[in-house]
Amino acid sequence: QVQLVESGGGLVQPGGSLRLSCAASGSIWRINAMAWYRQAPGKQRELVAASASGGTTEYADSVKGRFTISRDNAKNTVYLQMNSLTPEDAAVYYCNANLLRSGAWRAYDYWGQGIQVTVSS
Repeated sequence: QVQLVESGGGLVQPGGSLRLSCAASGSIWRINAMAWYRQAPGKQRELVAASASGGTTEYADSVKGRFTISRDNAKNTVYLQMNSLTPEDAAVYYCNANLLRSGAWRAYDYWGQGIQVTVSS
């Protein structure tokens, strides 16, 4: 079994910062990529930021310059530092990992349970 557990969400005022963490655990052989998605009420889930195993990163245009994704490969953990938050950033944030389980022949996507980020004064 593989689990992704997110932490760090909550309520923050506009202009504030939050740091999300997501730790992957279980019978993991290799993690290819880790990413953060978000889904606001009435909207589709969208990619926020992604980090490939080689270090390449990708960001949604709406968060470029404000959010930073990073990984601690030794801990199978991905972080999302979110600065200058606006009400438009409020959503449930989901961690995603494309990984190869021990003994498996191909990689699969796994998801965390989601964590709420609220931006309000």
